[in-house]
Amino acid sequence: MSRWESAETIRARLGREVGRIEKSAPFTVALAYPSPYRAGMSSLGFQQIYKLIQRRDGTACQRFFLPDDAEGVEVAPLSYEGLRPLRDFPVIAFSVAYELELAGVVQMLEASAIPSLRAERTDADPIVVAGGPLTFSNPLPLAPFVDAIVMGEADELIQDVMNVLESATDKTAALEALAAIPHVFVPSAHGSTLPSVAKCADETLPAYSAIRSPDTELSDMFLIETERGCSRACQYCVMRRSTNGGMRIVKKETILGLIPEDARRVGLVGAAVSDHPKVAEIVRTLAERGCEVGLSSLRPDRLNDEFVGALRSAGYKTLTTAMDGPSERLRESLERRARIKHLHRAAELARAHGMKRLKLYLMVGLPGETDADIDECSAFVSELSAVVPVALGIAPFCAKRNTPLDKSPFAGISTVNARLERLRRGLKGRADVRATSARWAWAEYVLAQGGEREGLAVRTAVHAGGTFADYKRAFEAVAERAPMKKKKSLHVVAS
Repeated sequence: MSRWESAETIRARLGREVGRIEKSAPFTVALAYPSPYRAGMSSLGFQQIYKLIQRRDGTACQRFFLPDDAEGVEVAPLSYEGLRPLRDFPVIAFSVAYELELAGVVQMLEASAIPSLRAERTDADPIVVAGGPLTFSNPLPLAPFVDAIVMGEADELIQDVMNVLESATDKTAALEALAAIPHVFVPSAHGSTLPSVAKCADETLPAYSAIRSPDTELSDMFLIETERGCSRACQYCVMRRSTNGGMRIVKKETILGLIPEDARRVGLVGAAVSDHPKVAEIVRTLAERGCEVGLSSLRPDRLNDEFVGALRSAGYKTLTTAMDGPSERLRESLERRARIKHLHRAAELARAHGMKRLKLYLMVGLPGETDADIDECSAFVSELSAVVPVALGIAPFCAKRNTPLDKSPFAGISTVNARLERLRRGLKGRADVRATSARWAWAEYVLAQGGEREGLAVRTAVHAGGTFADYKRAFEAVAERAPMKKKKSLHVVAS
């Protein structure tokens, strides 16, 4: 049996939560997040679905999470609200944020004596549905494991889905009814043809936290949307302006009116928070209330003295923004508005307002990237470091479906690592350089570009132990069985 959170750990966390909706109902579903509690309860989408189910007449949900890496006892997964096992529930609803969380879906089901493959489940097993950010790009690797996938924004769609699940007489009837709902993907009915993603009515916005907890990544922070979607055309981004009609803005008065008076930490969430026309006023008002404020996205071309001053008054000590590409040429190819002048200005504003450092996020391994782009980055960041201390947060580029850069190849693990090492050498003593794993970025890429076979390979890797070597072997086995073009592509990107 796997090691999972103890009842004592769960009770302790429940005791520190604020805002939990206590409820029992005739129809109760399991709401599962295939990552640990600290990540799941920092997910605004997960909290929104929790809130919508708990507030719906006649229904309730109980939460499940993966255990923390360093803890666990020899039990099956237990729900937070009732300490009940996962297979006790007629429906299991997973919220999946990104590709590598597929492993958590497999682990949670199998640790609960539920077959992870939908083809092996019977009418006696729960119906398994999924939704979340992954559905905006490529949820096909999930298809072997779930009975239905809710595509896109589920704020309104969840009501139709719950109506079906609550009233269906058996699993077959439930899946037939779900397949008839627009934006719901049922693999057994639709094969590999995905429906379009759902868009909720603007009147349903914003999403905001139900529960605050000190045990999350964003400790005790109340999360609320300032906008949804984006008006920009970044080539790599799933949430670009062509997705669901672009950016929809929430009124300043609505945002401020929904934030509890006792909230001392507030997170403003969205794909383009700094593009909100009233964002500086919102931050300043919250700072005057005594709130510490965090923003999920800052664009360098939106930073000015008023805005950065408001951020400083709201507790910001590090000014964080996106550099995106290592050179001006690559940033232009990505259709980013960030220019050298904007990043210089960000450094100057950080220093002027007493920030401890400027943190820049960027990608390496972009299409067309060369060593010259990396050297340009080193020279430019060195200039910025003379103004204010600089830290770089780097992620290998991973092409996603539903973007203009879909199907772009992965640069290669060795290539990415070589570029990172070149950057570290060029910035030694001048900037802090931290990067996510090139190996796991490759695994994410394979899933982002893959389908059911790649999803099944995750299960194979989990059964083998879940190390990167296990994933590599499993994906290469898939490539060996795939058509030659795909086989070649997988071997090239893994090099």
